[in-house]
Amino acid sequence: MVTSILAVVVVLGGLIFFHELGHFVVARVMGMGVSVFSLGFGTRLFGFTRGKTDYRVCAFPLGGYVQLVGESVDAELPEGFGPEESFSRRPPWQRMLVVLAGPVFNFILAWFIFWGLAYSQGVQELLPVIGQVTNSSAAEEAGIVPGDHIIEIDGVQIAIWDDLVERIEANEGGPMVLTVQRDKALFSVHVTPKLQEKRNLFGEVKTMPMLGIAPKGELLSRELGLIDAAVQGARQIWEVSGLMVMGIVKLIERVIPVSDMGGVILITEMIHKEAQNGMVNLLALTALISINLGILNLLPIPVLDGGHILFFFLETITGKPLSPQVQHVALKIGMTLLLMLMVLATFNDILRHFK
Repeated sequence: MVTSILAVVVVLGGLIFFHELGHFVVARVMGMGVSVFSLGFGTRLFGFTRGKTDYRVCAFPLGGYVQLVGESVDAELPEGFGPEESFSRRPPWQRMLVVLAGPVFNFILAWFIFWGLAYSQGVQELLPVIGQVTNSSAAEEAGIVPGDHIIEIDGVQIAIWDDLVERIEANEGGPMVLTVQRDKALFSVHVTPKLQEKRNLFGEVKTMPMLGIAPKGELLSRELGLIDAAVQGARQIWEVSGLMVMGIVKLIERVIPVSDMGGVILITEMIHKEAQNGMVNLLALTALISINLGILNLLPIPVLDGGHILFFFLETITGKPLSPQVQHVALKIGMTLLLMLMVLATFNDILRHFK
């Protein structure tokens, strides 16, 4: 239990802290003033002052914040800071970069984690070896049996199971020629996938070409060099981000029910579970949460970083900032929406415990 509590504090606190570090670094590089950099919220426990910034640790450890000098035009500058350090007096593109830096640092953190895992653990890929053949399927009718190893499809080499799936789906139900290895023999098989209904990752029913096969589960382990591991990490960022963005779209389209949304309780449970399964699993989950945090913060909702970026973008286009009244109303709407989503997610988390 102590390990799990520590893991939750370190993971959630660390992710939000790293997010705020992005704002801090870019603000300081551009010469903007930062009066406070805090790890945690609430009562100041201890800290130190370096330059003009108070670096502090506060009582509530889940998160942190960066207090920029002159965040609004009418804000009074703290003692020792000049007008040239005011955030609000900088051109909108500079303010946009400071705000954007938080989510970007979340992606960078996830990349470093995926990179390190790929370099230290290598990658495991599913081999295109047949484990099961469905009765009356296209594969059975073509004479394919469990244990067959698919080498090529229409002359294109098949190295891993994903290659096999991609070629079948791209075929759109036309005839195919498979090169199959059975024991030590190689031979060709002519097969036409059958169009069948299948639920995708988001629960949608799609008509897809299928052979009616399942993998045996044989894995190929590959060690990666430093550069290849970095590329693998970037590829994972791209794939995971795409799935998460698509998940948000499907949630808006109501393909995914709102009851599937989860909040802090669900995240805490996931961290607790992976903390028991070892450091590798916990780090992988940390990278996923970091990507999720980055994407959610980029949503164009006032209060979130994405909302501020939208304000600065409109200021760039129109040549003047939105009126304080408009910003105030937008921020109220954004805060209300955010609170509603948090309450809904927490409600869903609680309901799961009674199912």
